[in-house]
Amino acid sequence: MINQKKTIPVCPDLSINIGTLRLKNPVLLASGTCGYGMELDGLLDLDKLGGIIIKGLSIRPRSGNPPPRLAETPCGLLNSIGLENIGIEVFIRDKLPCLRNIQTSLIVNILGNSVEEYFEMAKRLDREEGIEAIEVNISCPNVKAGGIAFGTDPEAAASVTHAVKKATGLPVIIKLTPNVTDITEVARKVASAGADAISLINTLLGMAIDIKFRRPALANVFGGLSGPAIKPIALRMVWQVVRAVDIPVIGIGGIITPDDALEFLMAGARAVQIGTATLIRPSTAEDLPAGIRDYMRANNIKNVENLRLPA
Repeated sequence: MINQKKTIPVCPDLSINIGTLRLKNPVLLASGTCGYGMELDGLLDLDKLGGIIIKGLSIRPRSGNPPPRLAETPCGLLNSIGLENIGIEVFIRDKLPCLRNIQTSLIVNILGNSVEEYFEMAKRLDREEGIEAIEVNISCPNVKAGGIAFGTDPEAAASVTHAVKKATGLPVIIKLTPNVTDITEVARKVASAGADAISLINTLLGMAIDIKFRRPALANVFGGLSGPAIKPIALRMVWQVVRAVDIPVIGIGGIITPDDALEFLMAGARAVQIGTATLIRPSTAEDLPAGIRDYMRANNIKNVENLRLPA
């Protein structure tokens, strides 16, 4: 009688490290699409996620842009919210205490009009219990440099990165804008300035026209395009940045299904963020870890990092 060796099913490990930040799985809620976290409580099990990235905070409250601020497009969404938020102090006082009870990683997104503002916010958050990392939105106007966005200027992006790293011991994730000629140039600069990770892409600049009223669909005329329409662009940029830097990359852009997430992980992303899909179906992100796990089990892949395709 021939003894046949039994195949032991692999038990996939979905946990990942981003600097000193350890996530139980690679699925996060993207900033700007999940409010301050608790708004989605009851609509999905937040504890099943790898992390939550709360709505971007500024040093003082911002009222944002006038309405209309949203416009649907084919396979996408245009938004011109104008970075409306309650400000860092109100967040710490009113929102953070509740968020400390969630059994998942809390990442705070910050934005500023000057390097000094980024430094002050990072320094302030560094003292607060329950915050595990800071994501830095550098797609904001740099008032002191004539209104350009930090994210489109590699040197300015590096300056912000250096300032935030100096202000905090928390892992620092720099969120890149796709509205540049060469995203790898900016990625290399922020990596050399000390970034622990990079997240991309932020929205693409676009517009829509309301032909009934013969005017732009958004009061601000232009807005950020997100959703499935941008996924091929986001995937291409993630592939490029992963091969340009030696720090973890987090993929963002049009991810709705486990297959979408797997594409980004195969491109080399260490984790993914779910944004517009949450606005369509709030529980979308909750389903993704199980789908990723099923694929890994079926293909005998033990670790998320082993999903990455060769260059």
